[in-house]
Amino acid sequence: MPPLSFSSSSASILRGFSLLTSASRHTTSRSLASALPAALPRFNTHTTALRYCSSHSSSSSSAPTPSTPTNTRSYSLNAANMSGEDIDKYLKHSHDKVFEYNQKWAEQKAKDDPEYFTKLSAGQTPEYLYIGCSDSRIPFEQISGLQPGEAFIHRNIANLVVNADLNVMSVINYAVRHLEVKHIVVCGHYGCGGVKAAMTPKDLGLLNPWLRNIRDVYRLHEKELDDITDEPQRYNRLVELSVLEQCRNVIKTAAVQQSYAKKKFPVVHGWVFNFENGLIKDLKIDFEGLLHDIQKIYNLTE
Repeated sequence: MPPLSFSSSSASILRGFSLLTSASRHTTSRSLASALPAALPRFNTHTTALRYCSSHSSSSSSAPTPSTPTNTRSYSLNAANMSGEDIDKYLKHSHDKVFEYNQKWAEQKAKDDPEYFTKLSAGQTPEYLYIGCSDSRIPFEQISGLQPGEAFIHRNIANLVVNADLNVMSVINYAVRHLEVKHIVVCGHYGCGGVKAAMTPKDLGLLNPWLRNIRDVYRLHEKELDDITDEPQRYNRLVELSVLEQCRNVIKTAAVQQSYAKKKFPVVHGWVFNFENGLIKDLKIDFEGLLHDIQKIYNLTE
């Protein structure tokens, strides 16, 4: 594999990614939480927080309507430049605005369709199981046009389907055997921090066993990837190949094989989301071809 170079900003992203990943897997410690702001890119949060505090009092009832886009950028608090009171106000506002929006959203939904919540509480019959990356910039329902109840969703770092991961295996089993989903989508995204972190020649501690799955994808496709001289293009191709391998791992499961043999569903798809244009790329995997090849060794239909 050609040596990979990283800028200081890439290193910062990787440090932040490492901490965020640990947090997402519920292993956050006090020292980790205290280190998080130092690892993330800095913004002028002092001014931002003061603006929030001065324009949004605790008694303010102004909230964005459900149709109003909101600024979703996360800021790390620069506590050194803020008083304790300012930090408290900032955190209270960032917490309270969620409930303010939720109130407006619920009222609007009930106004548009008085039976909406009655139908929502009756149960779910999703057509899709979506296995995506934990990256917060990919709201699947919004980019796909699906509504609540139409997609069963599982996320993890770098959208991996690992045989030893009881979490994702349980999700697949439940979605296929009980919800009877018709489609299973593994969706990656270009510029994935997990893929970049996996190709970093350094010890990433707790992340090592998780990211090793991506490194294994590189090993399987080393010749193709090494022939790509442009580093961003190589990363993008690795993202696609990783999605393909995760699709294979989904197809290896007994639940998927047995359901497809009896019902002709679910069908497995590989997608990649592009932040630069907001479009989803369908990798158009040959599901039946992959299933046929996989069952030469991993036949679990009996």
